[in-house]
Amino acid sequence: MARYIGPKSKIARKFGEPIFGPDKVLSKKNYPPGMHGSNRRKKTSEYGIQLREKQKTKYTYGVLERQFRNTFEKASRSKGITGEVLLQLLESRLDNLVFRLGLAPTRDAARQLVVHRHITLDGKVVNIPSCTVKPGQVVGVRERSKALEVIDNALSGFNHSKYPWLEFDAASKSGKYLHIPERADIPENIKEQLIVELYSK
Repeated sequence: MARYIGPKSKIARKFGEPIFGPDKVLSKKNYPPGMHGSNRRKKTSEYGIQLREKQKTKYTYGVLERQFRNTFEKASRSKGITGEVLLQLLESRLDNLVFRLGLAPTRDAARQLVVHRHITLDGKVVNIPSCTVKPGQVVGVRERSKALEVIDNALSGFNHSKYPWLEFDAASKSGKYLHIPERADIPENIKEQLIVELYSK
């Protein structure tokens, strides 16, 4: 499946947030990219604000349009508040949990680990980044991949207490998905209600 592989700083500047992690360029140029980026004063329409929030969420979790739409439709059919369920479904993706467990420095790197068959789910190798992990399941590193430098570097100094819905075992380099996170625990700066309003039109 195609993925955005362009300059990430450009996207981060577009939204004015470090959605891919710490960004040196954004810290120096906190305005939209382009020749007139620093002089733009155009008022954004309600639709534009809603669309911008959806785009930001897609880039944050690394999901393309069709997959995002399918996830939203699944959320809308589920019990609970649609916007919150949408974020909970995105948080339950295997690639996102690999990132949250500190096994990879970014979601892109986490996706690559999954695709290259370095990650296991309940002891079985899984190479589908979008796979939905259920509470109680264990995400781990394949035995022969535990010495990978990228994983050791990512884990170095990582604070696992940041995410109360995950339990990490450093000895086995694996983590248990304890429960679906509450919205208040999800750290992403996303106004999910705007996405719901966009799709409701």
